[in-house]
Amino acid sequence: VQLQASGGGLVQPGGSLRLSCTASGFCLDDHVVAWFRQAPGKGREGVSCISSFDYSTYYTDSAKGRFTISRDNAKNTVYLQMNSLKPEDTAVYFCAADEVDYSRKGWGLREQLYRSWGQGTQVTVSS
Repeated sequence: VQLQASGGGLVQPGGSLRLSCTASGFCLDDHVVAWFRQAPGKGREGVSCISSFDYSTYYTDSAKGRFTISRDNAKNTVYLQMNSLKPEDTAVYFCAADEVDYSRKGWGLREQLYRSWGQGTQVTVSS
């Protein structure tokens, strides 16, 4: 059982990146999947999640209107499309998944509720 996050890189302010979270050993379509990030010297924060029930999506305030989370079940992958990137988006981004979905309770961005984690992918927004 493994999650693989990819797609990070260096981008200028205002640019875009698409992160991918691909699972092996289990199917993501019956898991809630979330993206978290951790900036240097800061704790890990939830960015977005997509439910396993009806694929409802949830975003932290700083991501609303700029980021879009989506699923491609055929590829067993969840994406995070990030547009209008800002320097404050610079962080290591992690994806996480769990069979138990608390997103409808408003808890989808609580990291302690996720048991499967991928390694991080670095996103740097700088001119």
